Amino acid sequence: MNKQTTLLAVAVLSAGMLSMTPPDKDPKKKYIDRDNMDLSVKPGDDFYTYANGNWLKKNPVPASKTSWGSFHELRDKSAQALKTLLEDAGKNTSKGRLQQMVGDYYASGMDSVTIEKLGYTPIKPEFTRIDAVKNLNGVLDEMAYQRTQGNGMLFGFGVSQDRRNVNKYLPQLGQGGTTLPDRDYYLKNDARSRQVRDAYRDHLTKMFVLVGETPQQAAQSAATVLRLETALAQAQMSRVEMRDPQKTYNKFTVSEFSKTTPNLNWSRILDQFGAKKQDTIMVSNPTFFRSVDSLLTATPVADWKTYMKWNILSDAAPYLSSPFVKQNFEFSKVLTGQKVQTPRWERVSGLVDRQLGELLGQLYVQMYFKPEAKERMIKLVDNLEASFKEHINGLDWMSTETRKRALAKLTSFKRKIGYPDKWETYEGVTINRNDFYGNLKSARKWAYNYNVTRLGQPVDRTRWGMTPPTINAYYNPVNNEIAFPAGILQFPFFDAEADDAINYGGIGAVIGHEMTHGFDDSGRQYDADGTLRDWWTKEDADNFKLRADKVAAQFFGYKVLDTLSVNGRLTLGENLADLGGLAIAYDAFKKTKQGQSKEQINGFTPDQRFFLSWAQIWRANVLPETQAQLILTDPHSPGRYRCNGPVSNIDAWYRAFNVQPGDKMYKAPEDRIRVW
Repeated sequence: MNKQTTLLAVAVLSAGMLSMTPPDKDPKKKYIDRDNMDLSVKPGDDFYTYANGNWLKKNPVPASKTSWGSFHELRDKSAQALKTLLEDAGKNTSKGRLQQMVGDYYASGMDSVTIEKLGYTPIKPEFTRIDAVKNLNGVLDEMAYQRTQGNGMLFGFGVSQDRRNVNKYLPQLGQGGTTLPDRDYYLKNDARSRQVRDAYRDHLTKMFVLVGETPQQAAQSAATVLRLETALAQAQMSRVEMRDPQKTYNKFTVSEFSKTTPNLNWSRILDQFGAKKQDTIMVSNPTFFRSVDSLLTATPVADWKTYMKWNILSDAAPYLSSPFVKQNFEFSKVLTGQKVQTPRWERVSGLVDRQLGELLGQLYVQMYFKPEAKERMIKLVDNLEASFKEHINGLDWMSTETRKRALAKLTSFKRKIGYPDKWETYEGVTINRNDFYGNLKSARKWAYNYNVTRLGQPVDRTRWGMTPPTINAYYNPVNNEIAFPAGILQFPFFDAEADDAINYGGIGAVIGHEMTHGFDDSGRQYDADGTLRDWWTKEDADNFKLRADKVAAQFFGYKVLDTLSVNGRLTLGENLADLGGLAIAYDAFKKTKQGQSKEQINGFTPDQRFFLSWAQIWRANVLPETQAQLILTDPHSPGRYRCNGPVSNIDAWYRAFNVQPGDKMYKAPEDRIRVW
């Protein structure tokens, strides 16, 4: 599948945030607050703690959270505003379709009395269908049916652009079929992985008991699921391998691919998926599907039925009665360390945003988003692009030939700011105030069809990959586009009242980050129109890799928890984007009036405020269990190293804080890494 790169891990910082009133203009109001800093720490020893130390001491992770930082503060305040929007929509008796859809969906999710009465009744029809399966063909037919209902299992499937022919959509297959967050949980034998597997086996058993199996049957079902998922994990590529767009580009004719998997007739399967009359298919990991094919015949049909039931149950559990929700949370505590379940209203509002985000987004934009913010962002993007252009022109390691193509790519960036020009209407989704699970199913089925019906249609580049309230940003390589949803255009990223140092150190660095993704180790392999095509000379590519390898080595050196260090290869794209984005934003800032002055505000110079703005974005306390999971699954480094890693390579930071040899973060000028 084609993947966009994001500023943050979406799974950790999800959508559902609304813009709040910005800090006031009173000069006593500090965008950089000394009370949050630990001035006993030398900035050159640990800039992150110097900038954020007291805040970190005063802000432990709340019981209902897995981490707590600048982003989470925004989310918490904004979630309250989102709740108000949804409650108001639900109460509006003269509401139109938009208010009815989001208001009634939210109300149905908050109707705990009805949800409790139903127990697991909403998924019993699916269990009945699975019980009727008689043979392997029946297994495959049922899996195909469930996928069209939004319940994908065994492998990934979707429709997206052909990376080497970006004006055409293709059906695409990806590895999958497992429940735990990463294949390593199944395969590694360290104490942490064994603990997670033991907890997962217990969780499986308890969940099967909740749907009526005896403890003995449930234990057997749990063993079956774990055995099958372990086999699937063994066939999966690592996350680092999956980052390579060349390695995952494997194009087949449908008949050719079917020959490699005798038990899987892809022409028939694609027809069942609604992807009819397709002659070509993209496969990210062909070896995985050969393993699936062998597993199909080596596994009894009864075991596949158990596996299918688990997929239905696992997907549905958060939306069923409290015994299922509680057991689901008990297991998630092992993975994340979270102490208390997130309140129902927050879970339901997040679900509405994920499934009907462009309806809710319209309400958000009407109430919270100011046109001036979009105008200011356009100017900031212009300034960052001009700065990036200067950087490319000044590279001493790049040839004229490659430089010309790099500039063509930079000036071809498509920009999405705030919200879509054309709103999605979700025609075909049925929302019933009295049927929460039915609403979930209707929205899931619509989302599947929304994706698969793109086949044969012109590529629609107006679609967004995030909802307007989302506090995040992304770069999409096949469209060569950068996107900044309305939700991120608020302090500490951006504030129309703030000085330029704050905005350039915040949203400016975010803009630069997303731009640099177009030139990171993966993004650089796509050309100006988004095509996966090599536009580099060999010497220039070697020069880039030499510098990128140094960034990877730097981050491999950061230890996070006991035996766990940052994976410098998994996080390479994000680390390159942080380094490039911050350097480009700094040079753009130096073109502003404030950037060229030495006037202090609250005792800090303009340059110091720029870097402190960058540092406070990344402050966060994270539970150890969550951090351990993120090290395996998240392509972003922990906040401490996202703050400290880039600045240690930027000369201006050394000058701003008088960082000298002997300071713990000091790197000699010749050792400072410059890529873009």
